[in-house]
Amino acid sequence: MGHLLHVVCRAFAEDEGIDYLLHHPGWAAAEPLAGDEGCFSGPGLCWDELVAAVDNGLPGGSTADPHARLLLLLPAFGDADAPAGAVERLAAALRARARFAEPERLAAALPAVQGPCGAPRWRGAPEGARVNDGAYSPRQADALPAVRQQRITAAPTAR
Repeated sequence: MGHLLHVVCRAFAEDEGIDYLLHHPGWAAAEPLAGDEGCFSGPGLCWDELVAAVDNGLPGGSTADPHARLLLLLPAFGDADAPAGAVERLAAALRARARFAEPERLAAALPAVQGPCGAPRWRGAPEGARVNDGAYSPRQADALPAVRQQRITAAPTAR
């Protein structure tokens, strides 16, 4: 309890980008999940974690609307095993919060392409953390110490 997902938009002339961070007040620093900039990193969330973060309804300062939260967190997502229901969920969010002539068509393309990180496979590590095989992910098995991977997995957004 008490975990927060931060989406930090940096608009400095020499440092533009978006960072996706997981934090808890008891931690010394936030854990990086993904970053969208010149040096991309990600993904930081599998489908189940994305949906848990979207649906938890916890106040966070931006929005409690699940459609807006889904679209806001979508760049941190990557999962080769996203369920068939992912397309319907994305289409509903696009219909509700964006103006696309064919939201279903875009929603079908998003899980297939998944941006610069591609679609990695997620698995459980021997230490109990959820890790992936994405080449640019901070959640690769060896990208962070096991204790940090475990606390990311144990966060309520990771269920």
